[in-house]
Amino acid sequence: MNISVAIAATALFAAFTGNFLPLRAQTKAPAAGTACAPMGGVNFVCGARNPEDLVPIPGTRWLIASGLDGSGLKLIDTNARTAKPFYTGELSQQRPDKKLFANCPAPPDAKHFNAHGIYLHRAGAPGHYLLYVVSHGALESIQVFDVDASGVEPSLSWTGCIPMPEANKAYANLGDQANSRRLAANAVAAFSDGTIIATVPQRPGTTNRQRLNGEGTGDVVEWKPGMDTFRVIPGTQLAGNNGIEISLDETEFYVVSFGAETIVVFSRQDPLKPLRQSRAPGFMPDNLRWSGDRLIAAGPMHDEPACGGTRLAVVDSEELTRCHRGYMIAQLDPRTMAWTILAYSEPNPELTVVSTGVIMGNTLWIGAASADGVAYRPMPRIAANAR
Repeated sequence: MNISVAIAATALFAAFTGNFLPLRAQTKAPAAGTACAPMGGVNFVCGARNPEDLVPIPGTRWLIASGLDGSGLKLIDTNARTAKPFYTGELSQQRPDKKLFANCPAPPDAKHFNAHGIYLHRAGAPGHYLLYVVSHGALESIQVFDVDASGVEPSLSWTGCIPMPEANKAYANLGDQANSRRLAANAVAAFSDGTIIATVPQRPGTTNRQRLNGEGTGDVVEWKPGMDTFRVIPGTQLAGNNGIEISLDETEFYVVSFGAETIVVFSRQDPLKPLRQSRAPGFMPDNLRWSGDRLIAAGPMHDEPACGGTRLAVVDSEELTRCHRGYMIAQLDPRTMAWTILAYSEPNPELTVVSTGVIMGNTLWIGAASADGVAYRPMPRIAANAR
């Protein structure tokens, strides 16, 4: 751990934890409380179940949340602390671009929309954006929406999708010609020219144990307008490719290696060899998200006594794998690869599998793959001033 991280962690312990127990003093997971009620120093906006990923709409009070297990997309009013369905599947929300997305069979079923990683990119007129969503279920795909935030309240229209490739076509070099199952993506990002990149945590034949052991199990895949499907980007195989982001000048992209607990930087022009990398200070980064000029990573603690130790140590125990782990949210300088810890906490049974952190004003918003709502808490004063 470098000096800046150590100083930040020491100061934050006093400024941030308040009456929390020290992270390593926890010996068993706390009991669950009332669903979506304030607990462990965080409050919740209810009505946005399993919000694995979050993206703010720039310059507004609005936050978009994904929703695993069929929870779909939600629109969060961060001033009113309310959530509402964003994509409802109504005909008024469907404007398919059949030319650009010729291989997309149909819009997602809003009642069973399993939305994972999401990404928002400015497009065209002021207040207009493209929203990219990793979708699981009936069709493993990247769903694309137009978001109009120029009015009083943002509106959304579905424009199409890109199905994920079948495993036997994406990995023909592996010789498994029988595996026609589509690959499942985790996170997605997009460049200004319409190129979409997404992470695949595990290619065919790899295991979760290999992923957590730091072995190469996944890849980054790429789609460009006019292509039939995604292709694997050579050189991007990591231990459980997870969160992904693009540099502000779009010359680089950043990929989370979940199993190695590392952020890896690739050149967009020549991704065959990583440019630089940095291991996270004591946690397992999940998603990456820009908050203005701050690159934020969030994820569970590397070694959680309440859950039997590391994820690798308990990989064969379903109960301990699902155990409530403490979490950390930290800022990475993508040039120096130095970390600044923004927040951390002991296990919270209402906030399981923390995956995303974004900053809006003086509030830290937290997404988790298993929670009854989007969590939020004031930014610690030291973290709010850290740059």
